[in-house]
Amino acid sequence: MNVNIKNNGVLRLILFIVMVTLLNNKSFAQSKETDKVLFTLDIVKDATPNVLARILNADKEPISEIKFEKGTYHFYPDLGLEKFVHISNHNDVVIKTAFPILNFKDLTIDGQGSTFIFHGRMIPFLIDNSTNITVKNVSVDWAESFHSEATIVANNKEENTFDIKISDEYPYEIRDKQLIFVKEYYEHDFGQAILYDPVRKAISFNTEAYTSLALYKKVNVSRNLDKIQYKYPTDNLEPDKRIIGRESSVIFKELEPGIVRVYNHKKKLPEVGKIIVSKGEQQYNRLAPAFRVANTVGFLANNVNVHHAGGMGLIAENSENLTLDSFNVTASKGRMVSTSADATHFVGCRGQVIIKNSTFSNQLDDATNVHGTYQIIQDIKDEYTLGIRMGHFQQQGFIIGRTNDKIGFLRLSNSFFPFAENSIKSIQKINSRYQIITFNEKLPVNIKVGDLIENLDAYPELTVENCIIKNNRARGLLISTPRKTVIKNNFFSTEMEGILIPVESGHWYESGSASDLLITGNTFQDCQHSGFNRGVIRFDTDDDNENTAFKNIRIENNVFNQFDNLILQVKNTDGLLFTKNTITNSGTFPQLHSDNPAIRIQHSKNIQFKKNTYKGKASVVLEADDSVGKLKFK
Repeated sequence: MNVNIKNNGVLRLILFIVMVTLLNNKSFAQSKETDKVLFTLDIVKDATPNVLARILNADKEPISEIKFEKGTYHFYPDLGLEKFVHISNHNDVVIKTAFPILNFKDLTIDGQGSTFIFHGRMIPFLIDNSTNITVKNVSVDWAESFHSEATIVANNKEENTFDIKISDEYPYEIRDKQLIFVKEYYEHDFGQAILYDPVRKAISFNTEAYTSLALYKKVNVSRNLDKIQYKYPTDNLEPDKRIIGRESSVIFKELEPGIVRVYNHKKKLPEVGKIIVSKGEQQYNRLAPAFRVANTVGFLANNVNVHHAGGMGLIAENSENLTLDSFNVTASKGRMVSTSADATHFVGCRGQVIIKNSTFSNQLDDATNVHGTYQIIQDIKDEYTLGIRMGHFQQQGFIIGRTNDKIGFLRLSNSFFPFAENSIKSIQKINSRYQIITFNEKLPVNIKVGDLIENLDAYPELTVENCIIKNNRARGLLISTPRKTVIKNNFFSTEMEGILIPVESGHWYESGSASDLLITGNTFQDCQHSGFNRGVIRFDTDDDNENTAFKNIRIENNVFNQFDNLILQVKNTDGLLFTKNTITNSGTFPQLHSDNPAIRIQHSKNIQFKKNTYKGKASVVLEADDSVGKLKFK
């Protein structure tokens, strides 16, 4: 008996130790699990307050993963976190968000196949000063679009009017003879407009003959405006400047509920049956991108669908190593339009930008735009310090670089490449448009007010591979990075250029130029179908001079199946090989510019053509100025 009692005591002790160990292990497991959050369908009616509360509490209870039970979640702005944000190539706006991913590290947001529907002026994902952020398995849409659509139902050449039918999906008012589309938390006037073909669900052929609408005319009375003097340069594109001297020209009149007549249109009358898409005034219609990524190192979007946004699908600024894999921008709900601006856009980014296995369709601007910024030297304060001004009002607030970034000084009338370099010691932001930069070394003695600066470190290597780019307004890819760029195995069918490689210095002040570019294995189908007289692939500069801007270009193994003649347009290029490409005529549309050659070259050298196949309709295949010397298409 005594032995049994003793053994029982030992057994109790062993059981006690085991239980304590198990409890401790369970506690450890729980502590490891507390950084993973699952939101369930209980919050679908308005997920904003629950999601926001948990994210804002992350400093006390860290999060590594946020998951959503598969479903459709609505996000309203009323209880969202309010922020004023400068967003490059957008309006500077007060927005609300449910996902303020600010100062996070190693965070994954997994929708598990869910759809997030947003309402009003929200930025779904506001990501800033973060590291290694992943968003996956989610679709983003808006309950009401930031654009509006109407069907052309009649036109009258004698009275120069056309009639549009507006469905109940797009509530409207007519105020002071102007058509105003009223949304949930938002409204817009007619503003920028373009035609869509409802059969093709793409930008209408030769839309430039019909749109945009000439909304304004000069005012009849304007007195003494020439006496207004500005001490410093001004931006005439700013909303408060652009309206000066103009008044409404086009007027709207309701004939019956849902039928509105449009008067005083200046271009050809739109064809009956086409869809006219309106997104409001240019200065006010970019205010709610789906993703805003800034100052972030490591971002992955995987299996993400963006069906709409009041701006871009994704805008990335001053960020590094970004990958979009199956990041699809496509229209939903029978709409002609997906995003109201670019599908994706990268400003001042570095490291690697990889876009692959994605579809960009029906957006109202480019599929992607990759560039830096030119900033203007406003004043020279001392031998180390400059005052710098932003050129375009929609780039206000953009910080050009970091400490020790290499800065180039440019005078584009002389060269598209820097005449001197220095590095940043510090940047003092005075206001959204004016900053003071102090440099580590003395400034070049020949620097002048009006010269430009660019950040030579803030360009990424770029890969765009296995993507479909179609049915959108504007270009496919707009590329301004001197780093290695590979455009491979993509399909293009765009309203303007399939690929535009520019130096853009006079409007948006988007810096950079291609210096190591490979375009291979792509198919270009009926690009430039809106009516512009431009090449499918075009190299161009804003500054009309003969200086070299682009270097080391290789275009090979591509197929151009084009209704019109002009395939390749090259300017200011040193070193381009065009080889093993096939050019055919699709016959899809009538030719708009039948006098064009297939290839036009100006101010260039070291251009080669080898082993190409031409089966197009141009009577002259190659047209070149004297700069290139003897050159034959082969």
